Amino acid sequence: MRPGRYIGVMSGTSMDGVDVVLAVINDAVVAQQVSYSHPFPHALKTRILAVCQGQQTTLSEIGRLDYDLGTLFAQAVNGLLVKARLTPQDITAIGCHGQTVWHEPDSDTPFTMQLGDNNRVAALTDITTAGDFRRRDMAYGGQGAPLVPAFHQAVLGAPQEKRIILNIGGIANITTLIPGAPVRGYDTGPGNMLMDSWTWRHRAQPYDKDGAWAKSGQVHGKLLAQMLRDPYFSRPAPKSTGREYFNMQWLTTHLAAFPDLLPEDVQATLLELTVISISDQVALCGGCERLLVCGGGAQNPQIMSRLSALLPGTEVSPTDTFGLSGDDLEALAFAWLAARTLAGESGNLPSVTGADRETVLGAVYPVIRHE
Repeated sequence: MRPGRYIGVMSGTSMDGVDVVLAVINDAVVAQQVSYSHPFPHALKTRILAVCQGQQTTLSEIGRLDYDLGTLFAQAVNGLLVKARLTPQDITAIGCHGQTVWHEPDSDTPFTMQLGDNNRVAALTDITTAGDFRRRDMAYGGQGAPLVPAFHQAVLGAPQEKRIILNIGGIANITTLIPGAPVRGYDTGPGNMLMDSWTWRHRAQPYDKDGAWAKSGQVHGKLLAQMLRDPYFSRPAPKSTGREYFNMQWLTTHLAAFPDLLPEDVQATLLELTVISISDQVALCGGCERLLVCGGGAQNPQIMSRLSALLPGTEVSPTDTFGLSGDDLEALAFAWLAARTLAGESGNLPSVTGADRETVLGAVYPVIRHE
């Protein structure tokens, strides 16, 4: 890979901010230097939620969202440059994931859509940008997700220890790093997404801080059992999902049979849905000695304590204990993927996504500087 400073940009399904990370990357080192979280405007989040769960929309609105998200991602990068006291000339490239608004890998015409015009990102930052990472993997028959396991293998693999990396964002996904076995990774189901949506509906807060509201409720066993019967949980990997499937409409359908539940009991049950769907998959993978957790869910003590209880004999800890910030890990992964894309090196793992072959991911939007 071309040694240099790379910037990764990630806004997940929760849309609680744009995470931007600066790292020095070469063939041997991925060294994070600076991180920055840029606010995600509430009005823009509302517009995205209005189109990403199957609602009717227009090409005009899709185009406007693409434009506005490209502008937002560029502003986030420029905010990081100010914080780091660097200029565009100091940066080799940006890896910009984009905002997923639809992910449908299992239809007759598989596709995924991330918005955020990378032409604007490149133009407004004056930095070469790599983006559109998922569709090449899908072109070769893969799920287009998850893509981060290749990065997990590069920076967190251990030859003598069975590890699973767990990312709990809006959706939860795992990466298995088992010595002597192919890397595997897939989405286990909801992470924070349903809990965040329920908290917003009933408490007008973006998330349940420290899981305190969930802790105040009681798990409803029948509702939990009904939700766990959803066929997604029993499907074999490779598999991936998103807000187009696990959303408030999905939850409302399940709640119809239990109209009198207290809101805090629903929240407690949603947290249990997240941790059980994760722990079941960890067990199906044969378990591990160490579960390393990243993403927003790693900051929720109720999630972390329940995972520890459900996985006796497994050390459950945040990736921060290994010097990798759980809040920044996905953005850091896309900085790394940008470096691989610019070098013409593969970024996917067929054992994870189900693709026919390894392939270079994404497209490059170059900037030509005139001295």
